[in-house]
Amino acid sequence: MVDVVLETRNLTKEFKGFTAVNDVNLKVQRGHIHALIGPNGAGKTTCFNLLTKFLTPTSGKILFNGKDITSAKPAQIARKGIIRSFQISAVFPHLTVLENVRVGLQRSMHNSFHFWASEKKLNVLNDRAMALLAEVDLAEFADAMTVDLPYGRKRALEIATTLGMEPELMLLDEPTQGMGHEDVERVTQLIKKVSKGRTILMVEHNMNVVATICDKISVLQQGAVLAEGSYDEVSNNAQVKEAYMGSSTTVLEGAH
Repeated sequence: MVDVVLETRNLTKEFKGFTAVNDVNLKVQRGHIHALIGPNGAGKTTCFNLLTKFLTPTSGKILFNGKDITSAKPAQIARKGIIRSFQISAVFPHLTVLENVRVGLQRSMHNSFHFWASEKKLNVLNDRAMALLAEVDLAEFADAMTVDLPYGRKRALEIATTLGMEPELMLLDEPTQGMGHEDVERVTQLIKKVSKGRTILMVEHNMNVVATICDKISVLQQGAVLAEGSYDEVSNNAQVKEAYMGSSTTVLEGAH
């Protein structure tokens, strides 16, 4: 039997007569990297906002480990182990790289907002923070000011901070957006590396990234699921090709 971490049942979101997410049924399998793709305006980010409760569904249900979380608040979702990273790198630019990860780790000490805690109290987190930085290949940057990091390294730092919150399910929103080829490759391999023993649901435009690391892909169009399956299955789907059209179809076919 498939072990489903996250499931949506007939998930729908309407805005004044416009249906942004339309009767979406998703099943995210434990241990998988699951991608949500689709043309611009397909409803991907709205779907993410529903899953993390930044938006309330018009109808439908969201289940996490089989339990209904549809009415839960964002903070409750996070405490259950659903942690999201955003399209724009969300780090503290004027803290060091190590200090950024330490902020994420404070959650496990139940003092997430105790920014005035003594330095000595926070130093107990240093070993764990350094281990996380090593996991995302940032250990050598521990003492660097975050503002000075290249963009791709900032995204790696954000992933380390997310890992510090011990997610059972990581939601990554456009993790490679705005990156050059070298950074895309680094972050792609990083996501693959940190996925071991974890479950990841990601929105991603770059089909090379999706083809390289994703176990399952759900394609949205106009808020509804158009197709689902492996990369080979969805990239050969005639409806998917039609939805992407033009240059995007070439990207779909050319990514390996």
